[in-house]
Amino acid sequence: MQFLRTHRLKHRAFNSDYQFLKLGLVRYVVTSCRAVLLPRFGGPEVLELRPDVDVPLVKPNEVLVRARAVSINPLDTRMRSGYGRSIFEPLLPLILGRDISGEVAIVGSSVHSLSIGQEVFGALHPTAVRGTYADYAVLSEDEVTAKPSSITHVEASAIPFAALTAWRALKSTARLSEGQRLLVIGGGGAVGFSAIQLAVTVGCHITTTCGRQSINRMLEAGAELAVDYTAEDIELAIKGKFDAVLDTIGVPDTERIGINFLRRGGHYMTLQGEAASLTDRYGLAVGLPIATAILLKKQIQYRYSHGIEYWWTYMRADRDGLVEIRRLSEAGKLKIPVEKTFPITQVREAHKAKDKKQIPGKVVLELD
Repeated sequence: MQFLRTHRLKHRAFNSDYQFLKLGLVRYVVTSCRAVLLPRFGGPEVLELRPDVDVPLVKPNEVLVRARAVSINPLDTRMRSGYGRSIFEPLLPLILGRDISGEVAIVGSSVHSLSIGQEVFGALHPTAVRGTYADYAVLSEDEVTAKPSSITHVEASAIPFAALTAWRALKSTARLSEGQRLLVIGGGGAVGFSAIQLAVTVGCHITTTCGRQSINRMLEAGAELAVDYTAEDIELAIKGKFDAVLDTIGVPDTERIGINFLRRGGHYMTLQGEAASLTDRYGLAVGLPIATAILLKKQIQYRYSHGIEYWWTYMRADRDGLVEIRRLSEAGKLKIPVEKTFPITQVREAHKAKDKKQIPGKVVLELD
């Protein structure tokens, strides 16, 4: 990281020309830092850790966060391989990463809820071009909040993106309430596991599908029934109708099963919307209208044939949601286990392990 020393400063921590990081009694201008760049799409070998990537100026509603831990999400490995190419290729090189836990280094002039030196965690939106695989990351005030004091930076970095994805589906879309039934197809992943824990706090009755190795973890988290999809016919093992289905797998078979398990007025939500794949195939100008038409067709079709609501669901910044996620994490009611950590210098090895499914659980990159 490179600094330009300065002595006579009247600004608190930000102005339109410089960015200042307080270290002891001296303030410095942050000009560059280490970051993992994605110069082209491909395998883990395309990732490049560079020592002197420019740090962008912080806007009035933004903060600069000194990263201590960033987690690897499925979106990261998919983007690295070319997912979202129609959007991101013109913007290469990119910095991957969505989750972050660290300390506030700089605050924008209109930021009032955060202060320099405060430990925070949060997540960038899915289409961010400058991600969190860097010593310093820029996030808006709505994308970050105080880190739960009861957990480490590594533990905190695993939570926000997955939990906010689940939060949007359950709270903003399905609006689940006490006593309702939720089916999570694929509860073993971070989003599915977050959904189970969030639904438990509301007082819902939860059923999930997962692999055999995750059964006990699902039940301990509060699911009333966890079905091993590799050994059982889930259509026979699961009984009754549900108010909402969150499908984290999103293939035609799970879509059919999930919709058939819904009662009238229920909500089917899939993480595997077709917008990105269609725009990659046909380009933004053609692919996006096709995706919109397909979604609208399915919504009308299922509303007419089954009386249910059909949604493609994505993560979106939600400050109220993030604050609630922090509260639940602080109380031990929401956690995502971290299976392995790597130093940021071994980012290629970490991505390679995820690609080869050598590490089924959450992987976190640590920054010193």
